[in-house]
Amino acid sequence: MAALTTSALNLPDEILDPWLGKVQGGSTVAALSNSIPMKFGTGHSMTFDIGEAEYVGEGANKSGSTITPTTVTTSPFKFQKTVRWTDEVQWADEDGKVAVVAQVLDLIQPALSRALDFGVIHGINPNNGAAVAAMTQKLSAATNQVERVSSDKPYANLDAADALVLANSYIPADVALDPALAAKFSALRGNNSEQRLYPNFKLTTAVSELDGHRASVSRTVQALNVAASASKLLGIVGDFSAIRWGIQRQIGMEMIRYGDPDGGGDLKRNNQVAFRAEVVYGWGIADLNAFALIVDKVAG
Repeated sequence: MAALTTSALNLPDEILDPWLGKVQGGSTVAALSNSIPMKFGTGHSMTFDIGEAEYVGEGANKSGSTITPTTVTTSPFKFQKTVRWTDEVQWADEDGKVAVVAQVLDLIQPALSRALDFGVIHGINPNNGAAVAAMTQKLSAATNQVERVSSDKPYANLDAADALVLANSYIPADVALDPALAAKFSALRGNNSEQRLYPNFKLTTAVSELDGHRASVSRTVQALNVAASASKLLGIVGDFSAIRWGIQRQIGMEMIRYGDPDGGGDLKRNNQVAFRAEVVYGWGIADLNAFALIVDKVAG
């Protein structure tokens, strides 16, 4: 892993866009489902169904109510991001006032946010795209699937996915979309009109409205250029409250001056420093039947 050096920068009189690439979005899982408090380690989240109320006639006896618990097991997974640079980069940044260091550090948090999606949706290590055997609970394992061909109207795919979720007694209130499919919705216009068919829909990770669904858009859905093997996933429709996730440990930004924290060589010997941030997520999925996948029939 090469450390950042001043040769990568135009100093001191230009402020450059971050060279690590544009942040492609945050977490659709975090956007569409609420986090819950968690302690470190494997845990259990429980939900209860007590059925419906009972009518009692005058003078009639009351019967007991059955409580049906559902247990969701949550497992911990740690993600980290470590960035190296030379001492000279810090000096140039301080003297030139170009905020280079701040720009790089600002990219660490979004990367850790996207890591939640790569884990919950695909069960992969975002650093190399490889499947993580321990990540057994993942949305991509859902068996309810709608195959999409290029000639399909996107709303037809959405309707078909809704029907699968409804058939399993869940409400398909939410949808996470890859930009490739999201753009199909955004481009639709009314008949003989320039009016957008879905004017409230936005191509952002932040939640917007799409045909009665809470929608979030991110490249993490398909994991294109991240997953080691091509993903066919274009959309996830369902009840995202069935996902139980939380932050078990959030370790703040750490500046490392000594040692070899990432296998790149001794920091002091190379006149380098490293910045690291780590987060431990825990998650579980109550029922994969609460979701239906829209997959590309052509890809793969």
